[in-house]
Amino acid sequence: GADVEYWELMKSEVLVQRAKADVQAVHVSLLKQQLSLLADKRVESKSALQSTAAAARLSRDSQGNAEDATESKQVPIEMADREEKMELGDEVMLPGSTYWWQDKYRPRKPRYFNRVKTGWDRTKYNLTHYDHDNPPPKMIQGYKFTLFYPDLIDKQKTPKYFLEPCDEANGGKDFVIIRFHAGPPYEDVAFKVINKEWDTHRRSGFVCVFDRGVLQLNFNFKRSFYRR
Repeated sequence: GADVEYWELMKSEVLVQRAKADVQAVHVSLLKQQLSLLADKRVESKSALQSTAAAARLSRDSQGNAEDATESKQVPIEMADREEKMELGDEVMLPGSTYWWQDKYRPRKPRYFNRVKTGWDRTKYNLTHYDHDNPPPKMIQGYKFTLFYPDLIDKQKTPKYFLEPCDEANGGKDFVIIRFHAGPPYEDVAFKVINKEWDTHRRSGFVCVFDRGVLQLNFNFKRSFYRR
């Protein structure tokens, strides 16, 4: 015999699928209608905007023509010629203003802290003519320069120093000028130092380092030692 329960189940499943298909068809039809309505509204809106813009342009043109006609009647010919010749491109000078960066980047010399190292050399002359109770006069043995450049515009550029000859009015050949150059916004700064040969060995205290906006230059002069 036939399986009645199976065929009843299949019948109910067919009815469900037909119902779903009908609902889907109705949904698609409604979507098409909605899209068609939206398209019609966009066309109507675009047409209305174009009509409004055209009317506005026509109104402005009419008003401008009327104003031009009125002005042409009121303004003398010589005044119209003068207006055409006026210089309208001249820059207008504004009142003085202050900016948060104007002090930070104004040209200026760097702050610095310099020291002079003094002492006396153990030369034959000093050992012969001086003793502990009567020491020889102190001599300049070196310098320590510390210069501060916290606001350098070009952070990658390392400050440099240059040695330049000293004129006769400032000591002549006995002295030289050491000039430090870093770049904007800092101006060069220079100092007069003793003209002697430097000892550039690290163990003798020579330092030339630029780190975190601070330049350090320490050097001692070559010394004469007494040999027995």
